[in-house]
Amino acid sequence: MANEHLENLYKVLEDTTTLLSRNLNTTYLDALIETSENLLAHQVMHEDGLPDQATTDKLTELYAWVKPEQLTPEIIRQALQLTLIKVIQHDQIEPNKQMTPDSMASLASYMVTVFYPKLPNPFKVGDLAVGTGNLLYAVMNQLHQASEIDVQGFGVDNDEQLLALAGVSGQWQQQTIDLFHQDALDQLVVKDLDLVVSDLPVGYYPLDDRAKNFATAAKSGHSYAHHLLIEQSMKTLKPGGLGLFFVPSEVFQSDEAKGLTDWLTKTVYFQGLLTLPESFFATKAAQKSLLVLQQPGETAQQAGKVLLGAFPEVSDRDAFGQFLTDVNQWAEQNIKK
Repeated sequence: MANEHLENLYKVLEDTTTLLSRNLNTTYLDALIETSENLLAHQVMHEDGLPDQATTDKLTELYAWVKPEQLTPEIIRQALQLTLIKVIQHDQIEPNKQMTPDSMASLASYMVTVFYPKLPNPFKVGDLAVGTGNLLYAVMNQLHQASEIDVQGFGVDNDEQLLALAGVSGQWQQQTIDLFHQDALDQLVVKDLDLVVSDLPVGYYPLDDRAKNFATAAKSGHSYAHHLLIEQSMKTLKPGGLGLFFVPSEVFQSDEAKGLTDWLTKTVYFQGLLTLPESFFATKAAQKSLLVLQQPGETAQQAGKVLLGAFPEVSDRDAFGQFLTDVNQWAEQNIKK
């Protein structure tokens, strides 16, 4: 039944996004934000006489198919995610602003349970490259469903459009969320988090004077944004807090890797690096790994043996089961007291 509700909401979102984009002469992303706000408000909102009457009537007819009592946070998130696939294709959104697959969110949530056998309540989760919020909300929903705890979210992004969609999505899902529109490498008010999880944008950070405040900054020229964001994210954690970052698989093989490695070994606990399957990505060059870091303090300790390996294809049940067994054994031997 849940699949039926998901398909129904997705179809309404897809059709109304197309209608609004054409009538308002706007991008699909703006139209998706608009139609989501309409659904949240239970009415078609107008500005400067738009949308026109014919479009308003059609939107009202389509919105009537959506029954709020049938929608769970995950149905809403997944429907928005599916619609975003069309939005990304139509608007030709750059790769750094595209969505993180649900399988990657599930891996992150699983790693949280490895390091937090019992989650504190409330549990505070942040993402300094939150984008549309899909990864953050997926992890928040999964942790809430698994442990029935209150999960509080914090997101930062400098893209106003993506953050607007994250805002309406979080409100619609009834998430406890604080979103901040700013450069994540500027001064932050976000602090004392239990977890940071982020699919980091890859590339150079243009503000060299600001980058110089970070230990992971390049010795000369522009610094890698993903290196700086890792360092900044770890500063937002409470003692013993966990950092999960999706990074380029060759993150430690670049010209600037030494600076990142030096900072890691001196400042935080480097607990693991798991390569994700090539099938998750369009090209091998785009392949990522999950970097697992932990803030010293509380009961945290540096693993005697860093967790290294490859995340198997989810469809390979035997390999997937063995992977879970291996990780649990590693945790028992290396990080659990």
